[in-house]
Amino acid sequence: MTSGGDAPGMNAAIRAVVRASLYNDCEAFGIYNGYQGMIEGDIKQLGRFDVSNILQRGGTILKSARSQEFRTPEGRAKAAAQLRERGIDALVVIGGDGSFTGAKYFVQEHDIPVVGVPGTIDNDLYGTDSTIGYDTAVNTAVEAVDKIKDTASAHNRLFFVEVMGRDAGFIALRTAIATGAEAVLVPEIETDLTDLEHFIERDYNPKNSSGIVIVAEGEKSGGAYSIAEKVAQKHPEYDIRVSVLGHIQRGGSPSQFDRVLASQLGAAAVDALMDDQKSIMLGIMNKEIVHVPFNKTIKHTKNLNPGLLPLVRILSV
Repeated sequence: MTSGGDAPGMNAAIRAVVRASLYNDCEAFGIYNGYQGMIEGDIKQLGRFDVSNILQRGGTILKSARSQEFRTPEGRAKAAAQLRERGIDALVVIGGDGSFTGAKYFVQEHDIPVVGVPGTIDNDLYGTDSTIGYDTAVNTAVEAVDKIKDTASAHNRLFFVEVMGRDAGFIALRTAIATGAEAVLVPEIETDLTDLEHFIERDYNPKNSSGIVIVAEGEKSGGAYSIAEKVAQKHPEYDIRVSVLGHIQRGGSPSQFDRVLASQLGAAAVDALMDDQKSIMLGIMNKEIVHVPFNKTIKHTKNLNPGLLPLVRILSV
C-alpha cells in the first residue's frame, strides 16, 4: 500500500514489491487508498501484468488517502480483520513517518509483520540518505527555477520562489545551490530578515541584475509572499515577484535515480519479510541497504547537511 503524500517512484516500488513477492512464490495484494482502503477492504490481488508499464509513471496506481479512523484502535482492528480474512500475513507500507507511526501501532496491537519503504519528496526521514521521490522533486524545482531566472534576467526582477518543504528544507537547499540562488530560507533556521536585506542591499542592483531567493513553504516567517511583502515595503523601488511552485513538484515521471532506488527498496522489503523482520524501514546509507527500526526513524530528526548551508552564501558573492 501507499500512504500519505504521493511521490514520484512509488509505482516503481509497487512493481518491485509485487514482482519480488512472485519471485519468492508469494501472493501479492494491492491495498487501494491507504489505511482507509485497508479498513474498507479495498484490496485486490496483483499479478505481474497488473504492474506492467508503471515504472515510469508518477503518482501511485494504488492511490493514497488520509484516514482518521486508522488512528483509533477500533479502526486498526477493522483493518487487521480485512487482512486476515484474505490470508494476508505481512504488509509493505510505502510512505513517510506518519504512515510508519500508524504501522508501528498496527504491529504492536495485531502482530502482523510490517516493513516500510520511504516514499516522500521531503527527504526528511531519519535512517536513509534519500527517500523515493526526493531526487525527482528537486530536479522539477531546478528546471522551474531555471526558467524563472530567464524572465528575472530579462526584466531585472527579484524573485522569491517557494518550494515544498513544510517541516524540512532539503528541497529548498539543494535547489538553491543547483540554480545559483542568492539566498535560501528553510524551516530549520530562523529567518533573519536583516541579513536578507543586507544581501539585497549589497548584491542586488535592480538596474543591471536579477535575483532569486528560494523559500521553503514551512519557513517560519510566513512563506514567500509574506517575506516578499516585507522586503517590498522597505524597498518599493525593487521589481519583486513571487512564484509558488506547489504540487508540480509531486508529479511527473520519476528520475532514473528514484526508479532504481524504489526498485531496490521494494525488493529489499520482501526479502526482509521473508527473513521474519518487522517494524523496520528499509533505507539506503552509503549505497547500502539498511534496516532502521520504526522507533528510530519516527523519533529522530534528519538534519540538513551543515556544509551546504554556507555554500549558498559563499557562491552568491
